[in-house]
Amino acid sequence: MNYELLKSINGLAGQVGWIDDVMKFATNYAVHVFAVVLLLMWFFGKEQMKKTVVYSAISGAVGILVNVLISKIYFEARPFVTHDDIHILVDHAADASFPSDHTTGAIALAFAIALRHKKLGVIMMLFALLTGFSRIYVGNHYPGDVLAGIIVGILVAWIFSKMKWLVNPIANFIISIYNAIPLLPKKM
Repeated sequence: MNYELLKSINGLAGQVGWIDDVMKFATNYAVHVFAVVLLLMWFFGKEQMKKTVVYSAISGAVGILVNVLISKIYFEARPFVTHDDIHILVDHAADASFPSDHTTGAIALAFAIALRHKKLGVIMMLFALLTGFSRIYVGNHYPGDVLAGIIVGILVAWIFSKMKWLVNPIANFIISIYNAIPLLPKKM
């Protein structure tokens, strides 16, 4: 079923140019989009927004670490390695496919934002889901890889949202260092 669903989604690749472009953009530039959003939140947001950036960054980083551990325990080859009928729109190394790092990172960042700032979080969750879908569309992942990435990302962000006793002191420390640096924009 994983392969059949992949074929249904990836079979759309090459049919409509602008859709291919959107999917390639989401796959290639999701990290950049999230970085810009987090930087804007940091530089133009008040202290609560800065704390959200720290929560998001920790969630994203830990989510990727969880994926590394999972891929050491269970290795799944990428679809284009296993099947010769995959439309590859974006080249990728033939490393572990399960779970999707792009999806995990995007979902962890977006869900951490959504837990603290609903409106922005909804927008970022939609972009994160597009990022995950794009990974299937461009031929880099199976749907199960993306689903696992969604689950890991949500779980990690949710767990850290419940660990205020750990994350708040880290966030406060980082914010205090930033606030001590002269000439940087500050919002209190």
